[in-house]
Parts: sequence; C-alpha cells; structure tokens
Amino acid sequence: MKIALLGYGKMGKAIEEIALDRNHEIVLKIDVNTENYDISIADIAIDFSTPSAAFSNVKNCIINKVPVISGTTGWLDQYQEIVSLCSQHKGSFISASNFSLGVNIFFELNEQLAKMMAKISQYDTSIEEIHHTQKLDAPSGTAITLAEGIIKHTDKKDWSIDVTNRDKVIPIIAKRIPEVPGTHKIEYTSTVDTIEIKHTAHNRHGFALGAVIAAEWLIDKKGVYTMKDVLGI
Repeated sequence: MKIALLGYGKMGKAIEEIALDRNHEIVLKIDVNTENYDISIADIAIDFSTPSAAFSNVKNCIINKVPVISGTTGWLDQYQEIVSLCSQHKGSFISASNFSLGVNIFFELNEQLAKMMAKISQYDTSIEEIHHTQKLDAPSGTAITLAEGIIKHTDKKDWSIDVTNRDKVIPIIAKRIPEVPGTHKIEYTSTVDTIEIKHTAHNRHGFALGAVIAAEWLIDKKGVYTMKDVLGI
C-alpha cells in the first residue's frame, strides 16, 4: 500500500517503521506546517494528528476517495458529519480511540464485566488512566470508550473527571506522567473487596501495529467501520 501519514509525531514515526517492515510505502508525511499536498497519490491515509486538524484531514481524504484511518481523539463531536460525508462520497473510514489489538480485547472484557456487575449495587465503579505528559486530551479517548462501555450495560448515566456524586456517574482519574505510553484500569470497589481489570501498554508498537493492520483490512472496502469489524469480535 502507498500510505499517507497525517501527523508525523511519535505515533506517525512508529507507524512508518511498522508499515515499512510490512512492505508498504510511505508516500506522504504531513506535519503541522505542511501545505498544498496531493492526498490522491496515496492508497490509504493514517491520521494521528491533532484534534484541531483531524476533521479536515479526514474530510479531505473522503472527498478525494482515499480510505482513511483516524486514531486522533478530541474531535469526535464532528464524527456524524464524517459518517454522512462517507455515505455521500462512498468513502472508507475507521476511527478508534485506540488501535492496539490488546486494548480492543480489553474493551470487550470491560463490557462483559459491566454486564456481570450491573445488578450488584454494593460496588462503586471508577476508571484510572495514565499517559505521557505530551498527550493533549484528558481524559483519554480510550478511557471515554471504557466509560461508554460501562454506561451501555449499567444504570450509570455519564462519566466525569470531577465527580461529586458517584451514584450515576463514573469518575475518571486522569494522570500525566513522563514516558508512560498508556495504562487503563477499571475498578469495582465494595467494603469487602475490589475487582480490577487493567491494560498496560509497554510502548507505542501495539498502537502503531493495530493502525497498520486496520489500514490493510480497510483498503478494499467501502463504508464506516470499527476495530470490532477489523478483529471480527
């Protein structure tokens, strides 16, 4: 595949390394100051840019009929606009808060545990996420996806960083520590015990590999998909 990298920070460089190892070609490297590039020379684009750039990046790809993978979070209030645009232009699009294969399995474990805990009222639920200090959004998109997975199967109504009433709200504790690729923990705590599931990333390789695998899967398809489709779960 001829790949355009939309965003050439640490994740962009990690994706480049893996893509080249898998015999793909990088034809564009778009950073914050890049202007007047031709996205149509790429077979597919992978966006790990910034919340302010992601929407226009993805829109440009879809209009030019270039399949696009986006791992940027913090812009998804415009997600439905992209879905509509994809339908209009017969585009191809996958957005994920986290492309790590392990994290996507963790998302499924989180939902299964939430189903099991839904009728056991004596447990308080909380989420903790830890990322590197360069991460722009807090809480992480991954933590929000985890919270949404719990809300889907329980009587919780929302999540919040600043929680005063835990009754219907899931507290998310967001920490920023240098050189931490990403750690996410779900806790169910009662007066007698704690149930905990946790995913710890050791480096960026897992995120980058998942994005490239998603691109390989999407290349010959039309429509809007998720990592569940990619993994068949």
